Amino acid sequence: MSMDTVKRRECIMDILCHKGSVRVDALSKQFSVSSVTIRNDLRYLEGKGCALRSYGGAMVNHKFAFDRPLQVKGGVERDIKIRIAQKAAEFVKYGDSLLIDSGSTTAEIVPFLKPRRDLVVMTNALNIAYELSSFENIDVMILGGHVRKKSYSLYGFMAEQQLSLHRFDTLFLGGDGFDLEAGITTPNSEEANLNRIMCNVAHQIIAVADGSKFGRKSFCLIRKANLINKIITDSRIPDSYYQFLISIGVDVIVVDD
Repeated sequence: MSMDTVKRRECIMDILCHKGSVRVDALSKQFSVSSVTIRNDLRYLEGKGCALRSYGGAMVNHKFAFDRPLQVKGGVERDIKIRIAQKAAEFVKYGDSLLIDSGSTTAEIVPFLKPRRDLVVMTNALNIAYELSSFENIDVMILGGHVRKKSYSLYGFMAEQQLSLHRFDTLFLGGDGFDLEAGITTPNSEEANLNRIMCNVAHQIIAVADGSKFGRKSFCLIRKANLINKIITDSRIPDSYYQFLISIGVDVIVVDD
């Protein structure tokens, strides 16, 4: 598959995300390719779960977790994310070593760490590292690598190599989708690679996910549901998810509305 094909499909995904639907004839003109090529693109995107094909085009699959800018995600259901973050911080003990993944919910954990002492915190998020740097009694480490401008996060070989040399008490893990079969997923493959290493070097994995994440999935697997220790969420978690996670030994913590 050529890079032109990859970029065109990414652009079609962005259009789907913003407009909700696309037409074959319009896309054919926009990208100067044949209608057959566009239909192949839509068939591919349907196979990945992000589109539902319709006559003459396709519609967005709202159960798919698209890659959205952090500024957009951060403004959605912020009150719920803050309550989840506050609960997450209760599991931090003095002297802990923490890994904090990039994301809108994980970023809300940071203010609740200010009273803690003698913490070591590593993150791949520029915004999280910046805020932590003003806290006394917290040793802040940031991973090096390439910058994803949408999420203010760092990724790549250098980050993966640096991370693999460390061990941590707890990882606070975000994600764009949480599906019982697919697990915790995200749209970006490079960040998913780094997240998987994060999971491998942490003694305890605490996922933070508001209720909108359940039943959604994206391209790249981070972690299967049975391989996390805790998930902190809100009351919108479906009962089937709650019961299943409890049955496989995951500690499910639901914050108050």
